[in-house]
Order: sequence, then C-alpha cells, then structure tokens
Amino acid sequence: QVRLVEFGGGLVQAGGSLRLSCTVSGLTASAHGMGWFRQAPGKEREFVAFIKRGNWFGLSTDYSDSVQGRFTISIDNTKNTLYLQMNSVKLEDTAVYYCAAGASAARLRDEYDYWGQGTQVTVSS
Repeated sequence: QVRLVEFGGGLVQAGGSLRLSCTVSGLTASAHGMGWFRQAPGKEREFVAFIKRGNWFGLSTDYSDSVQGRFTISIDNTKNTLYLQMNSVKLEDTAVYYCAAGASAARLRDEYDYWGQGTQVTVSS
C-alpha cells in the first residue's frame, strides 16, 4: 500500500524559511516522479515543483515560475523522503501543500497516482 504523509507546515513570517517533508512508503521515491502542489483558498491546486530520474544517474527538477529560485525540491534516498525547502517565502505562498507520486513527473495533476493529505503553510506579514 502506497502512503505519502506530509510534515513541516506551519506559520512563517514573510521572508523566512520552512522545510516540508513527505515520507513515502510502498514505493521508492527516487524511482518515481515526485511532485509538490499547493492549493490556496478558492483556487485550484497548482504545480509547485517536481523531481524525477534524469537521463543519466542524476535527478532532474522543474519549478513553477512563482517559486523558481526560492524553493528547492530534493529526495533523501536513505529515508525515502521528499523535501521542499522554502526560502524567502511570500504572502502568496500561503496554501495547503501536497506531495504526489506517479510513474513519471509532470506539471499536470493527472499524471500523479498517489497524494498525501496536505500540510498547511501560512505566511504572515
């Protein structure tokens, strides 16, 4: 049984940092496409970042324009855990953040088969 559980959400001041974790069981995170999405009140769930196996031995990543240069997605293979390091957070980063897993990684929600329950991130001024 595949299970994804997010941790690390909370209240953070604008300009601060936060790290989200997503523990993965039932599949190997580094062998799948792993993504982070977020959903703000009254808005659709949107892509934040993904990470997947690259053409060689490394992993490739992609970010939405709104978080590029501020957020970093990574995987700890020893812990089978996905991370999202959030730096220089802004008020508009306030949302429920979800991790997701699929056969491959993409910006589209439909490409992912498994989802966590979400963790709330609130950025204050």
